[in-house]
Amino acid sequence: MRSGPERGTAVGDAPGARGKWWPLVAITLGNFMLLVDVTIVNTALPRISDGLGASFTSLQWVMDIYALALAALLMVAGSAADLFGRRRIYVAGLALFALSSLACGLAPDAGTLIAARAVQGVGAAAMFATNTPLLMAAYRGRDRGVAFGIWGGTSGAAAAVGPVLGGLLTEYVDWRAIFLVNLPLTAFAVWITLARVQESHGDRTARIDWPGAACFTVCAGALTYGLMRGGEEGWTEAGTLGSLAVAVLALIAFIAVERRVRRPLLDLRLLRRPSFATLMAAALLLQVAAFPYLTFVGLWTQNVLGLSPVQAGLAVTPLALMSLLVGAVGGRHLQRLAPQLPIGVGLLLTGAGGLLHALLLGDGAGWAVLVPGLAVSGLGIGMAMPVLVSAALGAAPPERAGMASGAVNTFRQLGFAFGIAVLGTVFATALHGAGPGAGPAALGAAYITGLTRVTLISGLVALVAGVLVLAVVRRTEHGEEPGAGG
Repeated sequence: MRSGPERGTAVGDAPGARGKWWPLVAITLGNFMLLVDVTIVNTALPRISDGLGASFTSLQWVMDIYALALAALLMVAGSAADLFGRRRIYVAGLALFALSSLACGLAPDAGTLIAARAVQGVGAAAMFATNTPLLMAAYRGRDRGVAFGIWGGTSGAAAAVGPVLGGLLTEYVDWRAIFLVNLPLTAFAVWITLARVQESHGDRTARIDWPGAACFTVCAGALTYGLMRGGEEGWTEAGTLGSLAVAVLALIAFIAVERRVRRPLLDLRLLRRPSFATLMAAALLLQVAAFPYLTFVGLWTQNVLGLSPVQAGLAVTPLALMSLLVGAVGGRHLQRLAPQLPIGVGLLLTGAGGLLHALLLGDGAGWAVLVPGLAVSGLGIGMAMPVLVSAALGAAPPERAGMASGAVNTFRQLGFAFGIAVLGTVFATALHGAGPGAGPAALGAAYITGLTRVTLISGLVALVAGVLVLAVVRRTEHGEEPGAGG
């Protein structure tokens, strides 16, 4: 994603313009759908496993491949949107998202579902990359502030709605409905976009860095596959070592490409800035710590505690609701602070929530033991998440603002993908320890062991990231950072 001159009539230019909020409806609806689909699957996983005979590793991929595709293609989608037109890429993303959602809903087996989820992630990347530029082009002045406030609020609400909506559709309709519900919503969003949203472009002289995009995608995919395979087959197994070797080679190739192309996908000189590099690490580690373990909580609450999908979704809402409340009430005030404070303290609180889980989980524990940790983590997420993007923009030069925004969102999605892979390996190892044919008591104990381990790791990761942010990140003015190169 790159900044550049924006063209096209701004819908909000004329005061009192009729229908001026329709572009906001179209863009916010697409953003809401793509974010809901990150978490809507959580409460449906046990039913998907039963319906398709999916293994635990297949369920990991159902979750992971969407975030991985979204992360891998987000920056290149932003470049394509600048070049070919943001509305055009947004509509194309909506159409692809709808078609792949239909394929997900009709999938006859786990392999088809995973492939369709990957395509869904591609569509989501096109939608996500164009959200902010389209809003910037559509609104000015006070209207722009209102538009971004509503857009940001619905982004936070998506985290709260996802598990509950997934539970409702799974329990009262079918797990396939969590994907099929996207069809009428995307059709509505396409119609409004074509009718009400003006086209805009960025730098039309730019060229898409296809070699860099290919290397980045191969690196992220091979690393994720290697992490999952290592947990299942062993870390010295040939396929595991081969995947990790491919990831390393692809990373080396990516660095080489980005240093040589005139318009790189990611300007590596930005990573020489301590604040910017630390914020990218914080974006990745916050996602690792905050959300992936909820997938395994959903399996525990349904498979061991016997909660329904709706009840399982409601059990994890304290995190999302607290995050949404903090962001809505205190978001404006948090932006006025030095960025290392809300981000660093937010990460520390997220880590404290994870450690609370690890402390309170034990034999015979019920879903209520989750509430304190979820509330504390939600408080931390609500503090840190809204400030991350603006802090990354402040740590980069103004002419790299679009690239900085794309980079921080890319690292966030990579964090979720890597978190599912790593924590899933830890969780699966605990379940395997119960042995085949384990009774309910032994299986329940294995689930508790796995959850304790993954929440402990999540908590420690967030604490380390919080300390790092507080120690390194400093407020910058127009991307100027003492001692930073280029």
